[in-house]
Amino acid sequence: MATEVQGEEGGLVFHPMDQFKVEPLFGGDVIAWYTPTNVTLWLGLTVLAIVALLILGSSKRAIVPSRGQSVAELAYGFIYKMVEDVCGKEGVKYFPYIMTLFMFIVFANFLGLLPMAFTTTSHIAVTGLLAITVFLSVTVLGFVLNGPAFLGLFWAKEAPLALRPVLAVIELISYFVRPVSHSIRLAGTMMAGHAVVKVFAGFAVIAAISPLSIVAITAMYGLEVLVAFIQAYVFTILTCVYLKDALQPAH
Repeated sequence: MATEVQGEEGGLVFHPMDQFKVEPLFGGDVIAWYTPTNVTLWLGLTVLAIVALLILGSSKRAIVPSRGQSVAELAYGFIYKMVEDVCGKEGVKYFPYIMTLFMFIVFANFLGLLPMAFTTTSHIAVTGLLAITVFLSVTVLGFVLNGPAFLGLFWAKEAPLALRPVLAVIELISYFVRPVSHSIRLAGTMMAGHAVVKVFAGFAVIAAISPLSIVAITAMYGLEVLVAFIQAYVFTILTCVYLKDALQPAH
């Protein structure tokens, strides 16, 4: 339910962005780097949920898998095929990192849909760190594997010679913009969807439009479930594309 208070003139004032506030778990107003917050709590729950599915859920390795093992195997096969299709066989060695990224984001997104939950992927501090880690890892890997030849990624050999310097500058700028777009896309989408749901929930207290609000909330929630998976998929497949650039800069 969206936060609402009675205004001075008797109207409702909505605060849909209150759900994104970072607050200490044990009270107080000062947040230091060591202060446990609601973000810390839900990041921890995300990690525990992943462990429960991938380790505990598949620990028996049954021939006839349980539901948990089936979901774990489907996730494993889905990401493995993605890495293989985008990066080729040489990219499979980096599969554990890609799998970890996907599982973390998809679980953080889905846990954020629970009532009273905190969506950690709606904060640029979280998605930005993930994106910067991907950017630095791919860049370092590109130079380690290819040396100076990695710079060929920015040199369009197929273009006319006169245009190549201009295109190189454009490619260089777009390369350094990657972590910005990579992080903002995920955080912005998750924040916008949750804010819209909260606004509709706030209008549900008005009797005249509450049926329409409930229908809108249901529709938006269903869309948010779909978006939670799609955004994790988009973040992951873009990571695979960037990894391919490091492995095969000539392409």
